[in-house]
Amino acid sequence: MATTFSPISVFAARLMPKEQRFVSGHRACQGCAEALAVRMVHSILGRNTIVASATGCMEIISSSYPDTAWTVPWIHVAFENAAAVASGVEAGLSILMKKGKIPQRKIQVVGMGGDGGTADIGLQSLSGAMERGHDMIYICYDNEAYMNTGIQRSSSTPYGASTTTSPAGSLSIGQHTWKKNIPMIMAGHKIPYVATASPSYPFDLAQKVKKAAKVKGPAYLHIYACCPTGWRMKPDMAVQIGRLAVETGVFPLYEIEQGVLRITHKTPELRPLKEYTKHQGRFRHLDDATLEEIERRVLDEYRKLERREGLAL
Repeated sequence: MATTFSPISVFAARLMPKEQRFVSGHRACQGCAEALAVRMVHSILGRNTIVASATGCMEIISSSYPDTAWTVPWIHVAFENAAAVASGVEAGLSILMKKGKIPQRKIQVVGMGGDGGTADIGLQSLSGAMERGHDMIYICYDNEAYMNTGIQRSSSTPYGASTTTSPAGSLSIGQHTWKKNIPMIMAGHKIPYVATASPSYPFDLAQKVKKAAKVKGPAYLHIYACCPTGWRMKPDMAVQIGRLAVETGVFPLYEIEQGVLRITHKTPELRPLKEYTKHQGRFRHLDDATLEEIERRVLDEYRKLERREGLAL
């Protein structure tokens, strides 16, 4: 009897190759959505890839000498210069190909870092690489704090979240600034492709990675990566929390192609913010009035995004 496959399974097989480039044996925490996202991204990008990785969780858990979880060339670089190193690798490959020193072929150069190495420490080198127009992808895996060094706040930490350097208490709400909008800052560089993605929406993520790889010039991906340890949540809820982030409007999924914005997963009726925050210990100190304030801000930002859809930014 012949085996039949559903259209969905065939589509999934095309988008998510079985061969892995970020493999088992790493030391990520249970339920780490960042490790899940890295595995998805690099199964799609394939073997002809060179990675420049900033210091952070993914560097620590994947490169315990003499072992490695990577099956592609991978370079550990300083916290602040993953984008600079990736842009140098891209330029070097381009020159070697022009001189005939190596064969002409597509080698995907990827810079990667967490929100600390992207939104804070690495923002200057990232901006420079994007402005210069290097043919590369930069990926921020956003777990909303410096998790590797002890759950310190970053400029990507959401308002009201408690961290070790923005602790909630009688005189503090926790993080007192709003999350920096790095995807829109990257869009301001007028690069060909910017997108947000989440491993909780694997088909959406896969399509965006493929688009970023096909772009001639710089592409930026901002990937949601919940951290059960730092967010004080159950490890088996990682995928569910990622979906709630999108459904409540906390982390909208969109892409900006050649300056035109498109929401890729629309949520006309956003779910109540409490459905997202109640599962995370970092928000347990927030009272109803504060949650309502945050919810109004989330809704306002989401409606602004809807109004900008289809327009050139």
